[in-house]
Amino acid sequence: MIALARKYRPKKFSDVAVQSHVSNTLKGAIAAKRIAHGYLLSGPRGVGKTTLARVLAMALNCEKRKELDAEAARGVSAAAAGRSALDQTGFSREAGEPCGECGSCTRIWAGSASLDVVEIDAASNRGVDDARELRERAMYAPSGEDRYKVYIVDEAHMLTREAWNALLKILEEPPPRVVFVFATTEPQKIAQSAAPVLSRLQRFDFKRIGPAEIRARLETVLGQEHVTAELEALAMIARAADGSMRDALSLTDQVLAMGEGPVTAARVRDALGLVAEDEYLRVLDIIAERRAVDVFPFVNKLADAGVDFGQFLAGLGEILRAQLNVALGGEAADVSDHARQELAARRESIAASDLLRMLNAIGEMEIRFKRSGQQQLLIETLLVRFALFDRTVALEDVLKAMGEDAVDVGGGPGGGGRSVSAGARLPGSARVPSAPSKATTSGASVDKSLARDVVIESRSPRSAPDLSALTGRWDDLVSRVRASGKALMAAALEASSPHAITKSGDLTIKLDELNDFHAKAIEQDAAIVLGILREWFDGIERIALYKTDADKVADKPKRVTDEMVKSERLHGLRRKDPTLDAAIEVLDLEIAD
Repeated sequence: MIALARKYRPKKFSDVAVQSHVSNTLKGAIAAKRIAHGYLLSGPRGVGKTTLARVLAMALNCEKRKELDAEAARGVSAAAAGRSALDQTGFSREAGEPCGECGSCTRIWAGSASLDVVEIDAASNRGVDDARELRERAMYAPSGEDRYKVYIVDEAHMLTREAWNALLKILEEPPPRVVFVFATTEPQKIAQSAAPVLSRLQRFDFKRIGPAEIRARLETVLGQEHVTAELEALAMIARAADGSMRDALSLTDQVLAMGEGPVTAARVRDALGLVAEDEYLRVLDIIAERRAVDVFPFVNKLADAGVDFGQFLAGLGEILRAQLNVALGGEAADVSDHARQELAARRESIAASDLLRMLNAIGEMEIRFKRSGQQQLLIETLLVRFALFDRTVALEDVLKAMGEDAVDVGGGPGGGGRSVSAGARLPGSARVPSAPSKATTSGASVDKSLARDVVIESRSPRSAPDLSALTGRWDDLVSRVRASGKALMAAALEASSPHAITKSGDLTIKLDELNDFHAKAIEQDAAIVLGILREWFDGIERIALYKTDADKVADKPKRVTDEMVKSERLHGLRRKDPTLDAAIEVLDLEIAD
């Protein structure tokens, strides 16, 4: 049995989904006999690059092309008065199309041996010797006067720099009726290793195929296969295909292999190992109701069911994105009708700002997640963080908790003014700052910049700092500084700790090891650290770096040395891994490279 992706591969330019900007141009070039000697087709996997390359080869070598061109010319003449038979190129819709039925078209479409069309996999034929062999073969004329030699090179980014150099001359001055078609998913690699080649080729960038186009194509294919399917099931396959039509057809094959009968959502879910939308809705409820304790049994249930945590994380991102869309007043797309109704019912359960923070957290964790051997642990900690997120409170909600003394921030009479009590506190929330000095004694308006939509993060009440409390928030401090773009400062704080705090608010920071660069970073950006700590604690006035008498007179290094780099790397590894730290201590290990 032939796979659906092969059985329903397009045989004409007009059959290729979505990529009309490419297919129309190539078809018009053939109709106008303005064929280039080299093309670069780039784009995501499974969007039709190799398919269009084969259709191009079919059109150039179609045995009925002369007849089709003659019929197309007659069609153009007949349609001179009205352009109903013409396409965007100005030619007949059949001009430049292969017949798809002659012996040449059939062999090329099936990938069979052909004298004039050669497909090469650059992943396994990437060296300079392979390129030289290709160059020598291209010097031979096609098998007929009306035919073209077409070389289709797939995964072209795998060719070495030397291989591209070997092809450069023939791409610049090719023999007559020879066409090179390079297909790649990573054109930037070709630009890096063989930039001169790009100027010798016509480049076409392929689009990702949207879920709607994939669903429409699957409906057509399953209709021809006499298989009925639920719309929700097709939507699930389209989302899982992630923009690849070939992947969508392969996944459909996988679903059909499970047995006879219609394609249902449950059947797709079982075949592809997908998580039900109701489970994602349950996650939203756990987060909204702050039931962090329910995270662990929920994730254990997923693990027992054999769920791919990578797919779960992707699905979680999609449902949070859909909920954010609903929270902002839009409509959730690419979800079932049932999920759309449930998300609408939860519109007010999680603030849009919190949903945005969750999506950012998922994006930041994605790379680390793929490399981790403890994916379940990462999922659990992520969901617990979501369930324990500090909430945000809109300014209108703040006003409801205010007393009588309020400061108008509405920008004057009739401005829809909103008021805030000076220095007021909400239960369990951060203190609302007192009105700025621009406010008058009668409650006159604050600076108009405050009249914008304001969101106040809800935190536990700030307290006077002690050494243990500062130490407990030190990792959070490092994360905040790194997120602000101060990488050196973050590294300095990571290699240090709070040493002492006086009653007058003087905080002393001590470096774990003497390092002039870290010391200078802390001294120069102390104001940033002070500002962050003041958000969490009251009473911190100054920050100083702890120095012993020996530190003050030591001859500190003025430039980075190999030894300093090794020392920093070793220190970082020891901090992150207690087991490695113990091994280094016992065995006296050091970094070799």
